[in-house]
Amino acid sequence: MRFTPQFLDELRARLSVSEVVGKRVKLKKAGREWKGLSPFQQEKTPSFYVNDQKGFYHDFSSGKHGDIISFMMETDGLPFAEAVERLASMAGLPLPAVTPDAARQEQRRRSLHDVMDLAAKFYAETLASRVGAKARGYLADRAISPATQLQFRLGYAPPDRFALKEHLGKLGVSVDDMVETGMLVAGNDIPVPYDRFRDRVMFPITDLRGRIIAFGGRALEKDVPAKYLNSPETPLFHKGDNLYNHQTARKATHDGSALIVVEGYVDVIAMVTAGFAGSVAPLGTALTENQLALLWKMADEPILCFDGDRAGQKAAYRAADLALPFLAPGKSLRFALLPEGQDPDDLVRSGGRGAIEEVIAAARPLAEMIWSRELEGGNFATPERRAALEARIKELCNGIRDEVVRRYYRQDLAERLQRAFAPEGGRGGFGGRGNFRPGSAGRQFQPRGGGGANRFGGQGSQGFGGGRRGQPGPVQLPSGPYQAASAQLAASPIMRGQRSAISRREALILQILINHPWLLHDHLEEVAALELAHPEVHKLRAGIIAAFANDHHHSPDPGELAEKMRSDLEKGGFSQALQRVEGGITTAAVWGAREGAARDDVLSTWHQLVALHRQYHSLLRELKDAELALGEDPSEANMAWLRDVKARIGEVDGTEALIEGFGELSGRFQKSV
Repeated sequence: MRFTPQFLDELRARLSVSEVVGKRVKLKKAGREWKGLSPFQQEKTPSFYVNDQKGFYHDFSSGKHGDIISFMMETDGLPFAEAVERLASMAGLPLPAVTPDAARQEQRRRSLHDVMDLAAKFYAETLASRVGAKARGYLADRAISPATQLQFRLGYAPPDRFALKEHLGKLGVSVDDMVETGMLVAGNDIPVPYDRFRDRVMFPITDLRGRIIAFGGRALEKDVPAKYLNSPETPLFHKGDNLYNHQTARKATHDGSALIVVEGYVDVIAMVTAGFAGSVAPLGTALTENQLALLWKMADEPILCFDGDRAGQKAAYRAADLALPFLAPGKSLRFALLPEGQDPDDLVRSGGRGAIEEVIAAARPLAEMIWSRELEGGNFATPERRAALEARIKELCNGIRDEVVRRYYRQDLAERLQRAFAPEGGRGGFGGRGNFRPGSAGRQFQPRGGGGANRFGGQGSQGFGGGRRGQPGPVQLPSGPYQAASAQLAASPIMRGQRSAISRREALILQILINHPWLLHDHLEEVAALELAHPEVHKLRAGIIAAFANDHHHSPDPGELAEKMRSDLEKGGFSQALQRVEGGITTAAVWGAREGAARDDVLSTWHQLVALHRQYHSLLRELKDAELALGEDPSEANMAWLRDVKARIGEVDGTEALIEGFGELSGRFQKSV
C-alpha cells in the first residue's frame, strides 16, 4: 500500500511522539521536552529525549533519531507499511486505498479475518468448558500451562460435526464465508457442509500482523488418519508462505534472540516457554523456498533444529539442498540435531533450557552438513570412487547462484577433500591406497608442506584447488576479483564483506562535517536526524556533535575549528573510524566535502548529499512497502510498483552529488559531478 506524504503528515499530526513513545518508555517532563531511559540499550542515566513540538526523538546513548514511524520500526522490528498501519489504527485514521478493487479485496479479507477470530474464540471457550476436559488433559501432559494456552490462543474443536457451523451461524456468519476460510468441508458430493476440525486441540496460525489466517488441529484419538490437520489453501492462507509463531519470532530476533526452526507447533511452544522466543515452525510441510526467504529476512543464519533420528537427518539434508542455490554473502543456515528419539518438547521437559542450549551451541554449518552427507557410508578406496565424490561436490557447488559464495564453497570443499585423502607423507596426489580419514572432516585445515598441488581440476577458478604442482604452502584462494593476495588483505574490511564497509555517501557526509564543522551551527538538528546504516558511523556522528559542542565557541576561524575537531576525535578514540571514512571515499570528484572548499560550494554539496541520502532511505522504505504489497496481492500493478522502486533506487544508489556549476568558487570548473 502506497502512503502519500499528506497522509503521513496527517498521521504525525494526530499522534504526538510522547504518546507513542510513552507506551514503551517511562517519560518525565524536562522543560519543553520529555526524557527517559533509552529503549535501545541499557543505561542508568536518562539520555533519551522526545520533542513533541519538533516531532522527533533523539537517543544520545545510541545516536538513534527519528519520528513516530521510525520508533515503531526500531522497537518492534516492523517494516514501514506495517508501522504506518499500526499507528493509523492507534490514531483512528482510515488507511488510503490504492484502487477501488484493492479496497474491495481488503474489505473482503477483513471480513474473513473476523470469521477466523470468531472461530478461535469459540475453540478457546470450548477448551475451557466441561467439553474440553480431555484436551486440557493432553495439554497438561505436554506441560503446556493455562497461561501458555492463553498466550498462544489454544483451543479445542468438539467432536460434533456441526458445532462450529451452528455457533458461527448464530453470529451471522454465512456458510459461504465459513467454506471460504476452510472452516467447513464442502463440495459437489457433500450435500451439507460440515466442520473440518473435530475432536482436535487447535493451534491458531497468525500472519505478521497477528491476525488469525488458519488453524492446525492435533487429533486426540489414536486411530484418526491424520494426527495433525491444517487449514486448506484459502484467500488468507498459503501454507508454504507462512511460519508458525512468525510475528512473535520476528520481534524476538530483532531484539537479539536466535532464530530457531523446529518441526511442530508443540515444539515451538516448548521452545518459547524455555526462553527461546525466536522459534518458528513450517506448517505441515518440508521447508519451502518462500519460508527460507522469510527466515533470512529475520536472521542471517537461522538454526534448523531436527530430530536426531534417520528421518530428522533426511529432513536436514533436504533443507540443505533447498538452501544451496539461494545462498548469498552472509546468508546461510546452521543445523542442530537433537539426541536420537527426542524432539525439542521432550528435551525441554527432561533437561530444561540448558539441554537446548547445548544442542544449539553444537549447531553445524551448512557446508559441513553437505560434506557429511556426501561421505556418509561411502567407500572411497579407489581413485574412481574419489573422482565420483569430487564430481558430485563440484556439481553441488555449481548449483549455487551467487558467484562469490560459489567460489568459497569450491575452496572449502576442496580443502576438505585434500584433508580427507592426502597421504600420510603429505606428498601431492591421492597416492597409494588412499588414506581416507573421516574424522578429519570437521577439523580446521592445517597446511601440509609440499601438499599444495592442484589436484582438483586445473588452475584458478576452473577447478577446486589453487597453486602449482609441487608448490609448498596451503591451498591458494581461487583467482578472481576478490582474491586475497596477503594475510593483511584477507583480514581487511573489503574481504570481510559489505556489512563492515561504510557506504561512500555516509563517508562523504562525515567527511564534510569533519572538514567543515561550521555546518553544525545551522544544521545540527538535520545532522542528528539523518538515518545512518553503519554502526560506526552512528558513533562517529555522536563524537562529531560532542566535539562541536565543546569547540565551536573557541575559534571563529573555520580552519582552526576543523583542525580542533579532528584532534578531539583522535583523542576520543576515533582514529580508526576516521581512517575508515577516508577509505570509504573512492572518488575525488565531490570537491565540496574536502578541505579548502569555498563556503558556497560546501553548502551546495551538503544540501545535495542530504537530499540524495534522504531520497535513498525513503526509497528503501518504499521498497519494503512494495514487497509487502506484492506478497499480499501478487498483481501486475504491485509488480510494476516494485520494478519502479528498484529502478529509482538504482538511479540514486552510488550517486554522491549532482550539482550544476559545482566547484567554481573552489577553483574547479567542471559543470557536473
